[in-house]
Amino acid sequence: MTTGAAPFLTVREITMDFGGIRALDGMGLELSQGEVKCIIGPNGCGKSTLFNVISGDLYPTSGQVLFNGDAITGLSPQKICRNGIARKFQIPSVFDDLTVAENIEIAMTSAAKHYAPFSLMRGGPDRSRYGPVLAETRLLEFGDKPAAELPHGIRQQLEIALLVVTDAQLLLLDEPTAGMTEDETDAIVHMIQDVRDRLGVAVLVIEHDMGFVRKLGSPLIVMMEGAVLREGDYAAISEDARIRQAYLGEID
Repeated sequence: MTTGAAPFLTVREITMDFGGIRALDGMGLELSQGEVKCIIGPNGCGKSTLFNVISGDLYPTSGQVLFNGDAITGLSPQKICRNGIARKFQIPSVFDDLTVAENIEIAMTSAAKHYAPFSLMRGGPDRSRYGPVLAETRLLEFGDKPAAELPHGIRQQLEIALLVVTDAQLLLLDEPTAGMTEDETDAIVHMIQDVRDRLGVAVLVIEHDMGFVRKLGSPLIVMMEGAVLREGDYAAISEDARIRQAYLGEID
């Protein structure tokens, strides 16, 4: 769902040095509104460092990040989150003692600036925008179950849902299918596609599971040594001899 308008997210010539180590070396990418892209590359190539720069957890040595036309380089993670960028880390972070429904209610209420802390007692926010997305997952059938008791795949879906219901415009997902079965992986693929198609949310994904990458069907960005080695669709990337040798030697 690419709009053809100016890039929604622009990472421009980002360099990130840690002492004598260069983790990002002129890194650049663009993402349109409602577009999904997947970043792949070997461990240590700078993928997580890139997410840390975009989300404000790291201030780059040089370069600039633009979101929705505004420079966000140097803003705090809290301000970047309020601007519409939400990040999921590799380890799910939810309220274990609360039910699925309560987790979702708290996320929605915290994002609704016109609600007071105790607004849940007065009915809470409107669910109509997110109902169809939640209905396409298995979250509703687990609504009364504490998050601590959820299967791994449902727990991962819940964390993505918590980002979506905050009205985030861009999701940063770091290995969302780690440790999942094939069926659980398929559910995450469908959830990401649904979020994009129904809500127009852009998604940038870091992933090692090439089965997931293939099923997602989005453009790929291959990172190597802190920069983009190549960008293209799955078929083109998988046929590149350099990438096969460096990273995808096991690909079908």
